[in-house]
Amino acid sequence: MDRRNFLQHAGILTGALLSTSIVKMTKKTNPTLLLVSGWQDVNIGDIAHTPGLIGLIRKRLPHVNIILWKRNRSEMVEAMLGKHYPDVKVIHGEVNDKLIPQSESVREAFQEADFFIHGSGPYVVAANYLQAWAAHTDKPFGIFGVTIQEIKPDLKSLLQKASFIFTRETASIKVLNENGISGEFIRFAPDATFALEIHDDNKAASFIKDNKLEARKFICVIPRLRLTPYYKMRPKNAGWSQEKIQETIALNDKYKEEDHSKVREAMITWVRKTGNKIVVCPEMTYQVDIIDELLVNPLPEDVKPFIVKHGYWLPDEAASLYREAHTVLSLECHSPIIAIANNTPAFYLRQPEDTIKGQMYYDLGLKDWTFEIMESNGQQISDQLMKVYDHYESAEQTVKQTLSRVEVQYNDAFKTMVKDLQTTEKENFFS
Repeated sequence: MDRRNFLQHAGILTGALLSTSIVKMTKKTNPTLLLVSGWQDVNIGDIAHTPGLIGLIRKRLPHVNIILWKRNRSEMVEAMLGKHYPDVKVIHGEVNDKLIPQSESVREAFQEADFFIHGSGPYVVAANYLQAWAAHTDKPFGIFGVTIQEIKPDLKSLLQKASFIFTRETASIKVLNENGISGEFIRFAPDATFALEIHDDNKAASFIKDNKLEARKFICVIPRLRLTPYYKMRPKNAGWSQEKIQETIALNDKYKEEDHSKVREAMITWVRKTGNKIVVCPEMTYQVDIIDELLVNPLPEDVKPFIVKHGYWLPDEAASLYREAHTVLSLECHSPIIAIANNTPAFYLRQPEDTIKGQMYYDLGLKDWTFEIMESNGQQISDQLMKVYDHYESAEQTVKQTLSRVEVQYNDAFKTMVKDLQTTEKENFFS
């Protein structure tokens, strides 16, 4: 099926219109969507992409069956997904270098599914999965909420076959345009984590009770090294050479104190001016081991008693805790998104190594809460934190406006799929 006919007949993800259109297209009362997502389990941001998009689809496509082709196997993550979305079937299976699926469950899904969506991620992570789909079916596929920082020839060829390309920030659209890919089927659709709806209130409530936290009176702080040390978290050093490992260590050592001293200044200001607590918590597994070194131990003695530490967790518990927090300060990109999705103000302290995905915050009007770490100092972060504290209703309004912008972008992207393109052929979109 070509792009024109798919967009004409399949009003994807626009509520009743979408459901009706897909039924007409597939002649099925309950058509099936194949979703690829689930990149890794050492990062609650990466984990959150999957339930975020499932929830978003559920709201707009209540009659669609979802098969999740999960890239990474993880019992704890799949247990979480099963708890919140028990009707979503989860399958696994690789694709070989000839683009042939290696598991029966994937081959069956290729037969059963009516369309295929690549979920949010740092790039088109599962490009080979999309290529296999395109090679073995004539059914449509699209890409939702990814960052595209560079385009090699094989990726360009794949993108030219997509029915829609939704990037999670406008910087990726610029990259697409510069590579001769443009058109109305390309839209800015923020990271699916903004649609995260799952919670683990019991775990969060126990943590709050055990640590004598009060709702909206504590902040959460998340550390981050400039380059993620995957060589520590993955078997056989993730294929990293000793040279790459040493370069990563050297860069992290160069900036880790400079970056986190700015965060600590805001932490000190918070405790001394409000007398309230701080939860230091991880977005990635390795951060559990750097919390003491970079955030806790260097603090003045009068501040340390106000610090509470949290171990590695899953995004549903994080969402429940962030929902009760006053503000979240994070050197990682996704904890602020989880916080904002739960109506909590959040700052993103952006390191230059953290890709162009940070443009998303500017796209959504969050300039005042986005700090380029090399261009910001601790006083600026502290001042903005206390401004939020002194004018909290205004900060809550900012969160509300941000979520409204997210919804507008989602709606605009989804409407792209039902726009009348009867006279437009696919070739017209590409130079």
